Amino acid sequence: MTDSTHRFLAPEEQLKLIQRGTHEIISQDDLIKKLQENRPLRVKAGFDPTAPDLHLGHTVLINKLKHFQDLGHQVLFLIGDYTARIGDPTGKNTTRPPLSEEKILENAQTYKEQVFKILDPAKTQVMFNSDWFSKMSAGDMIGLASQQTVSRMLERDDFSKRYHSQTPISIHEFLYPLVQGYDSVAMQADVELGGTDQTFNLLMGRTLQSRYGQVPQVCITVPILEGLDGVQKMSKSLGNYIGIYDSAGSMYQKILSMPDTLIARYFELLSFKPMDEVEALLKDIENGRNPQEVKRILALELIERFHDKEAAENAHKSAGNRLVEGELPLDLPEVTISLDGQAQLFITQVLNQANLVKNSAQAKDFLKNQSVKVDGQVVDAGFALTAGQTVVIQAGKKAYAKVTIS
Repeated sequence: MTDSTHRFLAPEEQLKLIQRGTHEIISQDDLIKKLQENRPLRVKAGFDPTAPDLHLGHTVLINKLKHFQDLGHQVLFLIGDYTARIGDPTGKNTTRPPLSEEKILENAQTYKEQVFKILDPAKTQVMFNSDWFSKMSAGDMIGLASQQTVSRMLERDDFSKRYHSQTPISIHEFLYPLVQGYDSVAMQADVELGGTDQTFNLLMGRTLQSRYGQVPQVCITVPILEGLDGVQKMSKSLGNYIGIYDSAGSMYQKILSMPDTLIARYFELLSFKPMDEVEALLKDIENGRNPQEVKRILALELIERFHDKEAAENAHKSAGNRLVEGELPLDLPEVTISLDGQAQLFITQVLNQANLVKNSAQAKDFLKNQSVKVDGQVVDAGFALTAGQTVVIQAGKKAYAKVTIS
């Protein structure tokens, strides 16, 4: 847990890091007052274990928890094993089916393993909201339900849309914001973090704390990260995601393939580099630096975080056509070509037989443009190979093979 003797930065210095990449702080004045108390704040974020794998979009919120942890505050990582049985209606136009208890526990274990790639487990308190809700009676739950009106619930955007379109809303769905809000009461949270789509639920916690005699929590929302298409939110169902369990090579290739317009956004929300360093990198791009070089810096940081340093250093070798000049993939294809009675094979023949070019015309174009290399050296059309030779051939930027002549 957080050391109570931690020496805190001045509130205004802490605020600089807390504000990084946030969408809204409700309210900033309340946050400053809490920071001025010079004590570890209880910072809560809840996750319903409805899916077993996290992607980088999920880590935006976890990164903000890491910021609070680095500042000396107490991180409360809440696994909503009880709320998962209800099903979060956020963004849903139909009632979501509840998960089985077995599946919830299985997903929860996976979540714990993944978040500790970012958070310090020794300084993180993992909690389950079934610990308090399983002890509540029916009367307790009715008492909680009495804290809010139906009209207030219908102010929530997704409920409002479903109500006006006459799409069914189950009574238990109204309980979800109340249950999530009560988590803040049970945990005595000073701060709660969530995505922008969770604002209603976070504010419910603030309301309920007041009604239960606690100082209301500060609500901080973080943006929803755009996926690799640069338009829609990162989502596995849309196929525009980078999973934190993706292989190092896949992660490397995906990051380098993202639109240049996302570089600033991804650095702000995903990198732990100080913002002055980030701004310097962005300035370099404005001054003509290749954006791919800057993307590579981000890729190496993230791969080291979710894999290790060695994986980061070698990620380019298994990243296919996203290699840096002069680097070779780990999964280099191997080809054996027979001379068939000939004394030698000219490079054009080798390129064709090794399937490194589409046809002889492309082979000639590559040779003319000096984009064919044998063991790293540029060769021309007069280059030939003889029996017993094994060489690495590169044709253009994308085609590689280890070729043996027999």
